Amino acid sequence: MPKVREVLRKVRKLEIKTRKPVSGLLSGNYRSVFKGRGIEFSEVREYVAGDDIRSIDWNVTARLNAPYVKEYIEERNLDIYIVFDVSRSGDFGRDKSKKDLGIEIAASIIFSAVNNNDCIGLCLFTDRIERFMRKKTGRRHALRMLRELIYYEPANAKTDINNSLIKLGRIVKKRSVIFVISDFLSGDYEKSVKYLKNRHDVIFINLGDPAEKDMPDIGYALLEDEETGEQILVNTSDPAFRKAYSKHTGERSRALEKKTKKLKIDMVTVATDEPFHVPLKRFLKMRERRAIR
Repeated sequence: MPKVREVLRKVRKLEIKTRKPVSGLLSGNYRSVFKGRGIEFSEVREYVAGDDIRSIDWNVTARLNAPYVKEYIEERNLDIYIVFDVSRSGDFGRDKSKKDLGIEIAASIIFSAVNNNDCIGLCLFTDRIERFMRKKTGRRHALRMLRELIYYEPANAKTDINNSLIKLGRIVKKRSVIFVISDFLSGDYEKSVKYLKNRHDVIFINLGDPAEKDMPDIGYALLEDEETGEQILVNTSDPAFRKAYSKHTGERSRALEKKTKKLKIDMVTVATDEPFHVPLKRFLKMRERRAIR
């Protein structure tokens, strides 16, 4: 169990590192960029001249023999959930692990939610949901989430996005903005995403590392699958091997893009060798332009 001082030191360092990206990440018109929860039913009242006839509650009108309309209130605060893949494949990275990159992105979203007084929750998953923190507001809750992100030790190594997202959909009932942060090295998860996006605004944040695209020439190397433990000895000096490797990773990347387009899910791809806020801001600009149309 880490000491409180150590936790605060790491969280403080993380906050300083993400403060500048936070200032422009989820500010301004971001409520129009993310759909939020919209409006919530408040009450019924008697119809008065000028009311929109589409708001008439016909059941109440028939029962009371007088026209009544439904009234709604706008819900101004967003519900946000960070769904974070803590499986072992996130430990990969040449200079920085994909997990560390994901934590920085999650921290920026968390601090943005705190600044905007939005509710935010956390879900850590592998091949199942391992830790779930219900949405709350406030800095204290944010610090608890960051502690979990930094220090949580997963019970399982493998990934099952489908199983985890289906269970999440059963837990989270109110419309939310859901950021799924993962490298998406999992099996088929179309069913769960379709189920989740019927109610929620789902965004994929795809974590990658340059070494996953182009294998460096380092001679013979023992490659190990982080999730299964399977090992294989390869000759990275062989041009044919490196070409086949690049082709395989390229096909996998294109397949993921094709899948998200088919599911009509927005995806941001972020690599460990670039400032994370650059593609995120580009993504938000794109969403803002789309919302204006």
